Amino acid sequence: MDSLHAISFPVDLIPRWFGKQKQHSSTLREQSAEQRIRKLRRMRQWIKRHRSSIQDAIYQDFQKPRLETNGSEILVILQEINHTIKHLKEWTQPTKVETPLILSGTSSWVQYEPKGVCLIISPWNYPFQLLVSPWISAIAAGNCCILKPSEMSPYTSELIFEMAAALFHPEEALVVQGDKEVAEALLQYPFDHIFFTGSTAVGKVIMKAAAEHLTSVTLELGGKSPTLVDKSANIEVAARKIAWGKFMNAGQTCIAPDYLLVQESVYNRLVGNLKNAIQKFYQTDGRPVAESPDYARIINQKHFERLRDALEEAVTEGAKVVIGGQHQEDSLFLAPTVLTSVPEDCTLMQEEIFGPILPIKKYSTLEEAVDFINSRPKPLAQYIFSEKKRAIEYVIQHTSAGGMSVNDVVLHIVQPNLPFGGVNHSGIGKSHGHYGFLEFSNQKAVLEQNWGNTIMNLYYPPYTEQVKGIMDKLLRWF
Repeated sequence: MDSLHAISFPVDLIPRWFGKQKQHSSTLREQSAEQRIRKLRRMRQWIKRHRSSIQDAIYQDFQKPRLETNGSEILVILQEINHTIKHLKEWTQPTKVETPLILSGTSSWVQYEPKGVCLIISPWNYPFQLLVSPWISAIAAGNCCILKPSEMSPYTSELIFEMAAALFHPEEALVVQGDKEVAEALLQYPFDHIFFTGSTAVGKVIMKAAAEHLTSVTLELGGKSPTLVDKSANIEVAARKIAWGKFMNAGQTCIAPDYLLVQESVYNRLVGNLKNAIQKFYQTDGRPVAESPDYARIINQKHFERLRDALEEAVTEGAKVVIGGQHQEDSLFLAPTVLTSVPEDCTLMQEEIFGPILPIKKYSTLEEAVDFINSRPKPLAQYIFSEKKRAIEYVIQHTSAGGMSVNDVVLHIVQPNLPFGGVNHSGIGKSHGHYGFLEFSNQKAVLEQNWGNTIMNLYYPPYTEQVKGIMDKLLRWF
């Protein structure tokens, strides 16, 4: 078997290919925006041609509905490519900056250059989108890449290997498959940038390893993304949107609503409408959700057991299941589940759920809800459903999160003109569109002196009384 095609990449080959990419990166940095655009066009063509293969691979990994794959994995990537192709020539142009008085005679600009050799480590939950999206930005910025997809989604990882092999020489883009051991081996090398998507706990490991080489990082992590619903909201619409955003991909979405804060007076209506929405989405013919072709499964046994145990713990400690709760271990099925009266010290309220379980907590005043949100680490996303402009502005101004949608969920991730990323525990750095291009670029400051004798001569010794007098006048003027 070709060693590059091995499901577990031989770690003894890493230094060889890291060295080859280091060498090739000096050539790659000279390529024009048009050359990079041609690569992105080839990538777009490959994705369109292999759409059914992408659907099949993701279905084999965790039975994700093909239409859901079209929307959440393929469409968003094609949009990202198109947006980058449209704007890349503009992004790569030097950005001129204003010249202050004391630098009269100079001109200055920001020059964008590739960082070099980048490592992209992606998760299993959106195994195509969350690897290819930062890869697009890395290509746009002119970098070489080593790509480490998740071993938990092996069919999609193998497809990505085939994609990279068809489009690039491994000196430019190399897919390295394998488990934790392979990832740890990769982190020993002095990459010029590391882009990681995954859990906060692993993000800390990545950042610690990167610090050994002073490597810059982008960390797209997670957290408990809150969703606030007040009494002015359109409850039926809010429930439908929350149910879609939460139970898509069986809840295995980093920006899915993690828990609901619902004003007391609309709590019962919201629960009823959530139940209706779930039935409409997954039980159109009256059959159980487990028989729905439109509902995904938990990725593997380990995560199924984690979710089942957390659910059982909450119920044992007093939580009430008001919707769902059914599960089938042999098929890794866990029904869309809504809980009330969940103790705040149980796992479901302390850790990111990352599954189709939705706790609901009542609140009385907006200030009370905001205080609850602020008592926890800053989330990757947060949501509010309200028709009150003052309430919306209050939440925006008094909370902190990586991103936010108002009267909807999840959608801010597909707006290519917005940055995507977390803050503190939920991440470092931004991605998508221009922000992704900047993340993979060194923004080099350049100043050019155009005059021979300048005001800066005042700083050169000897400091005569005349020079001191001129400097005093300058300081008074400023």
